Amino acid sequence: MMIKQDFEAAQSIDTVWDFFGDIPQVAASLPGAELTDEIGEDHYQGTVAIRLGPIKLEFDGEAKIKERNDADKTIVVEATGADKKGRGQAALQLVASLTPSPGGTKVDIALDLQVSGAAAQYGRGMISDVTSVLLTDFATNMQNRLQAAQSGLDPNQVASLKPASGLSIGLRAMRMALVRVFRRFFLPYRPRTR
Repeated sequence: MMIKQDFEAAQSIDTVWDFFGDIPQVAASLPGAELTDEIGEDHYQGTVAIRLGPIKLEFDGEAKIKERNDADKTIVVEATGADKKGRGQAALQLVASLTPSPGGTKVDIALDLQVSGAAAQYGRGMISDVTSVLLTDFATNMQNRLQAAQSGLDPNQVASLKPASGLSIGLRAMRMALVRVFRRFFLPYRPRTR
């Protein structure tokens, strides 16, 4: 499934581009993600833990930067992982594109996500909503780290948002789903006028 999201960063495009070149900083900004080893140039091992209601999914996997275009400020990352308990697998391709904006930098994310096993039982809408929640938290954490670096602080000493609990993710995703349903069924309705 394709998930697209964009957000603004207050810093210049070059500052944000440098951030995306520091993969440990990028991983530290994603709730539940942790790099465990660098196994080659632009190739990393790590874990991702996500709690969805009563199910906690913990994936061991690898991520590799497939393409980095300095001129266009675009980066392509491919990742694969398997649940530690053998309950499923995930694969994704993420494309991040940066463009200058009046307030700093616009970051466009396109995420092609394939999930099988326990996570897939939640359905396309819920997975999309949960991913959107995680990307929103990523944007907040990234901004906090960039601001810390600009202030001369160590970004690793700045508190990131804690990985969202299953209840928090679920409630935020449910709110997104309800808004989507409301828009689909109630906004197109226009009473007839004579």
